[in-house]
Amino acid sequence: MSTTTTHLCLSLSLAFSLILLSSLPSPCLSKSCHPDDYKALKEILTSLNPHFVPPNKDCCNWYGFEDTCDLKTNRVTKFSIFAQTISGQIPSAIGDLSYLEFLQFHKLTNLTGSIPKSITKLKNLKFLALSWLNLSGPIPEFLGELSNLEYIRLAFNQFSGSIPSSLSKLSKLEYLRLDRNQLTGSIPESFGYFKDGIYLYLSHNQLTGTIPKSFGNVDFWNIDLSRNKLVGDASMLFKPNGTTNSIDISRNLFEFDLSLVRFPISLGQLDINHNRISGSIPKQLADVKVQNFNASYNRLCGEIPLMRFDESAYIHNKCLCGPPLLAKCK
Repeated sequence: MSTTTTHLCLSLSLAFSLILLSSLPSPCLSKSCHPDDYKALKEILTSLNPHFVPPNKDCCNWYGFEDTCDLKTNRVTKFSIFAQTISGQIPSAIGDLSYLEFLQFHKLTNLTGSIPKSITKLKNLKFLALSWLNLSGPIPEFLGELSNLEYIRLAFNQFSGSIPSSLSKLSKLEYLRLDRNQLTGSIPESFGYFKDGIYLYLSHNQLTGTIPKSFGNVDFWNIDLSRNKLVGDASMLFKPNGTTNSIDISRNLFEFDLSLVRFPISLGQLDINHNRISGSIPKQLADVKVQNFNASYNRLCGEIPLMRFDESAYIHNKCLCGPPLLAKCK
């Protein structure tokens, strides 16, 4: 490779103001981008940065953009912008990147508004991350139309209203984060029909009501319902023959008898603090290689079977006893 070509390839990695990515390597080998993608990208980038001027017609090889296009089709498959000082709204022209599989807007706190309806044109989309922005309004039902989605992250926004049940139509979904918003209402019953192994994060909202009984049908890998206003029984989350790795139901109003629960041996993290959980801590939990555990601020009684955690994991219960607490068991 000549010195000039080498310098060109290296220059493509330099920071500009926006970053476009695709899943295949080396834009130095790509051909000119498709005219439809050129038009869409120009409109998107100009909307976000009025001073943006396309350097040439080859949007697969613009300076400041890395691995823009699929080398076989020359279509944009991945678009990512993060940690920039841009403002405005998500441009509707994003829906004109018809081959897009990966879309990310991240840590852009001056990005406001709602998710544009045009996103439903992205029928190939697998990864959607709109996080650490300032988006507001309801999470739109039309996201359920993106049937190839495997990953959704809408965390750290200002979304309000109820969770759309249409998300349960996404049969390929493996990861869903709606945490740290202002969502209200109950968890959709249809969420109990997600496939096994899903990651579900709904924490730090204002959700109310009970956990859907249908959750007993799902073997979650990670589930975080913490810091809501949920009530009732949560014991259906514990499946002794399941593969769940992490359960966090802390800081709610759950009430159930923990002594009746049997834990999966895969469980690595369990946080149930600040609830109204009664009964005793099952001795079976001592056989589980849980690494992080917190049962403080509940209504538990009886001897503590786990002595590898300090007293902060057990304080403010009704009548727990034994090490690491000072209270002796009678």
